Amino acid sequence: MDDAAGRGTGAEGHARTTADLLQDDDEQDETGVDRRRAAKYVAPFLALGLFDLVLLLGWGLDPLWGFMILPPILFVSVLAWIAFRTGFASERTGEERPQN
Repeated sequence: MDDAAGRGTGAEGHARTTADLLQDDDEQDETGVDRRRAAKYVAPFLALGLFDLVLLLGWGLDPLWGFMILPPILFVSVLAWIAFRTGFASERTGEERPQN
C-alpha cells in the first residue's frame, strides 16, 4: 500500500507522504491558525448549540429528542474547528496567512 498523500509532490519532486503532511501541520502551528485560536472561534457556536439543547430539555422535551440534536451540534463544531485549524477557512476567503 502506497503511503503517498494525494497527487501533490514535494519540493524534491517526489510524492508527499503522510509524514510530510504531519510535518507541515507542525510548521503551521507557528504561522497559521493554531489550536487555541480555532477553539476560540468555534466556542461561541458550540456554546450556543449546547444552550439550545439545555433550553429544549428545560422546556420538557423528551430527552431522547433533545439528545438527537447533540451529534449534529458536535459534528459541525468539529468540522468548523478543523476548517479554522488547517487554514481552510482563511484560504477560501482570500485572506493572507500571517508569516512570522
